[in-house]
Amino acid sequence: MIIDVITLFPQMFQGFLMESIIHRAQKAKLVRINLHNLRDYTLNKHRKVDDRPYGGGPGMVLSPEPIFRAVEHLEKNKSRSHKILLTPQGKRFTQTKAKKLSQEKRLILLCGHYEGFDERVRQGFDWDEISIGDYVLTGGELPAMVVLDAIIRLRPGVLGNPTSLKDESFSIKGKQLDYPQYTRPPKFRELTVPDVLLSGHHQAISKWRQKQSRKRTRKQ
Repeated sequence: MIIDVITLFPQMFQGFLMESIIHRAQKAKLVRINLHNLRDYTLNKHRKVDDRPYGGGPGMVLSPEPIFRAVEHLEKNKSRSHKILLTPQGKRFTQTKAKKLSQEKRLILLCGHYEGFDERVRQGFDWDEISIGDYVLTGGELPAMVVLDAIIRLRPGVLGNPTSLKDESFSIKGKQLDYPQYTRPPKFRELTVPDVLLSGHHQAISKWRQKQSRKRTRKQ
């Protein structure tokens, strides 16, 4: 999988890309992530990529020219990418969506900023508009990292034990939350592990986990 991220602040991704599962996935060549500074695609001599909105109003709006140039450059002589616009107006990002995107061969993620994009950016390309929640952030970099993390971990070979994906939250039938997990020691500061988990009775453990998963989901 090849993922291109267009952003005004590529340095924000450095720590994220160099740690944990994301770093191992790149090192194993299971995914390639390319960062592109939007300012590299503007023709403005001051590397300016935004301007005041027509009709007045606060803030600045990202201009169409550098975005068009960036996307067209990334798709030149290459297969078309699935293009993602990270914006508060997008559809809510879900685990189901992450699974679908993890099957794509090429992705382009565009991080927004300021008061958003010139509307012609939406009109010029076939975007998949995504929001990670009903709140506003200063830019699309953090949402892009969320989407990247959720997608990459679902790629074949990325996780050491692929069966760990089977029973995690939002992957359980009915989109239930995961059941409570325990590890050693069996007793810690008067807090104990449920007896059923120590019984070795796999059928009883499975029933307990299903019950706890349903219980936890109902509380949300």
